[in-house]
Amino acid sequence: MKTFSARHLLTASALAVTVGLGIAAAQDAQPDISPEASQQAQEAANNNEPLKAERQAGSSQVMPDSFADLVQQVAPAVVNITTSAVVAQPTGGEGGPMFPEGSPFSDLFRDFGIPGMPNQPGQGGPRMPQRSNALGSGFVISSDGFIVTNNHVIEGADEIEIEFYSGETLAAEVVGTDPNTDVALLKVESDEPLPFVEFGNSDDARVGDWVLALGNPLGQGFSASSGIVSARNRELSGTYDDYLQTDAAINRGNSGGPLFNLQGEVVGVNTAILSPNGGSIGIGFSMASNVVSSVVDQLREFGETRRGWLGVKIQDVTPDMAEALGLAAESGAMVTDVPDGPAKDAGMRAGDVITNFAGSPVEDTRSLVRRVAEAPAGEPVDVVVQRQDGPVTLSVTLGRRETAEGTGNATAGQGGNGPAQQDILGMSLSALTAEMAQDMGLPNDAKGLVIQEIDPESEAAEKGLAPGDIITEAGQQPVASIADLNARIEEAREAGRKSLLVLVRRDGEPRFVALPVGES
Repeated sequence: MKTFSARHLLTASALAVTVGLGIAAAQDAQPDISPEASQQAQEAANNNEPLKAERQAGSSQVMPDSFADLVQQVAPAVVNITTSAVVAQPTGGEGGPMFPEGSPFSDLFRDFGIPGMPNQPGQGGPRMPQRSNALGSGFVISSDGFIVTNNHVIEGADEIEIEFYSGETLAAEVVGTDPNTDVALLKVESDEPLPFVEFGNSDDARVGDWVLALGNPLGQGFSASSGIVSARNRELSGTYDDYLQTDAAINRGNSGGPLFNLQGEVVGVNTAILSPNGGSIGIGFSMASNVVSSVVDQLREFGETRRGWLGVKIQDVTPDMAEALGLAAESGAMVTDVPDGPAKDAGMRAGDVITNFAGSPVEDTRSLVRRVAEAPAGEPVDVVVQRQDGPVTLSVTLGRRETAEGTGNATAGQGGNGPAQQDILGMSLSALTAEMAQDMGLPNDAKGLVIQEIDPESEAAEKGLAPGDIITEAGQQPVASIADLNARIEEAREAGRKSLLVLVRRDGEPRFVALPVGES
């Protein structure tokens, strides 16, 4: 699993050699499952039915007297994962301290036989590669042997071994992986149907609901810990992040293990912890099951992910942007650039605010990115954009993100030509000339206003603008001269608006900023 210090999140997988635990340690501790529970689990597998907890009378979220019944019910589907890979060894030693050759410290450490120093007997030269083992967790999702875990648990491994609750071990093959969500799908071949669990709806998980984490912490074998959902919709570092935060104890080796609700449904996959010391302090993160199940379905069908791609650059709508655009609410996603792609083909343009995607309102950029990714590539979808003259519905046939990545960079920024500089809204501006455009690596016919200087106490500086930035639009209209900008400012004032929306490009990257215009 990933463990993070106050600055870093850490994975919860564990190198056996790092924690000083042999592989046998991960295989000795088996879950204490009664023969009756084991028989019921096998019968469910034979009938191709998922393992579930029995429904209790009353509220399903009242803390049980014990989690033992739930553990007995779902534990047969939880597995320990051992991976093995050959790693190269550094030359000249085994990781001893490094000092310049000939320094007093080098001589001192060599005299005392410290490993890693050059010119020692048996030291130096290439070393033989060694095999390294790592531990993690996972869970079975079908009776025919599909298993879900974290991508970082099996990444780079050339051998993967699955240990089941019965003590049986089977070799596993990788069906597919998705580093973006840290999900991997494995497959084992078994003579008998395997007990399995199913995904629940993570959107139904509420802050305060009870959850149960199962896995293989620190290579100690099967372990259970309980807690509550501490927060929802956590974002760590990925584009598609949607984590449940929990205080259930999660440690190294828990990576890829399931997080259950009280109905025995998987609502998350344990992935990372926040910790100053590498151990659990009650801040763990599980990737939401709705994200994982969608990825798993694609990996199972195609062996890879196939996400939708809209082909725009976007940013959140701030309150002053909403005011400048005359929007009723500060929701939606502002389009800052439309390179060649599906959105451009459908007529979308910079300055549009995406307010609805596929029939559902768009709250912010994060929700839009996730929903576009979940939409099937190659199929048309209705996208509602807000413009100055009202809403417009566009039919966009989505592309495939995996195909577009690495080839869809936005075009370079625009500039312009014009005469002398002038101070406006705390900025010293001049129209972009052909010579300036050439020096900045822009097309000779680029148009816009270059920020030459900026008042450090101005609103423009506070919004992050800096010398060298290029203003290409104001009020969603192109600006090629200072007169154009002044005209847009006057139009905003006459319309009773307090702010003017300007499109600024820095190193080719576009960004909308709402600048207060005040009174003339």
